[in-house]
Amino acid sequence: MKTPTMKLSAAMAACLVLSACGGGRAVDGLPTVTRAYATGPLQTACLRADRTAASPQLCGCVQAAADDVLSRRDQSRAVAFFKDPHQAQVTRQSDRRSDEEFWQRYKTFVAQAERLCA
Repeated sequence: MKTPTMKLSAAMAACLVLSACGGGRAVDGLPTVTRAYATGPLQTACLRADRTAASPQLCGCVQAAADDVLSRRDQSRAVAFFKDPHQAQVTRQSDRRSDEEFWQRYKTFVAQAERLCA
């Protein structure tokens, strides 16, 4: 059964990448920092997620971080979190070794996206 707390936690996990990656802006006339950009499954899912923070630049940066850290299979699995945020919570709480290993890679991806896309 999905509780409101589980739904919120799952949504937060799936949206962490978007919320962690702020947009760069010029300060005192200095140019903005160039972010990495790539296209792929997470970039598409990010754009389709209908979140206010989503932009082609941000979603492309998130994809670039994913390309650095996650395999194609892991990326497909992470895309599922955009479609069903509850799956992030299920995966995070799973006792299956493969889920635990994936979650560690996913956390590394999130940290990379925070660094790359901030």
